[in-house]
Amino acid sequence: MEVSLIIIGALAIVGIALYLHDRYARRKPSQQEEEPEPQPQEQEECCGMHITCERDSLLASVSETIEYYDDEELDAFKGRDPESYTDDEIEQFRDVLLTLLPQDIAGWGRSIQLRGIELPPAVREELLMIVAEARHDAVNPN
Repeated sequence: MEVSLIIIGALAIVGIALYLHDRYARRKPSQQEEEPEPQPQEQEECCGMHITCERDSLLASVSETIEYYDDEELDAFKGRDPESYTDDEIEQFRDVLLTLLPQDIAGWGRSIQLRGIELPPAVREELLMIVAEARHDAVNPN
């Protein structure tokens, strides 16, 4: 019985100490050092073989001309938060993506970006995966 009281007392003391430390840390945010702003890095030529390059380079070397891929209905989603799409709306994006010719997929991604339409996260990942696979197949035609 005494052992359990000692353990409970020790846990209570540790809990109070952690609580006070947390309150003190939250009360002093102005004294913490501010992180320096990251310096802009020079743009390097992207080889197209990395997922981050694909994500950042869908607009690379593209004219400002918007090309439509029989998907004018997607213009209704311009400026909308991608997290707010319903399942039916996500399927609309997926249907267009999956009916495109393989050579049109990267162009469609650029067109969507130029039109100010945010893809649903799941469809965006599918698009990036398809583009990465197509680029891999173009480099390694085995």
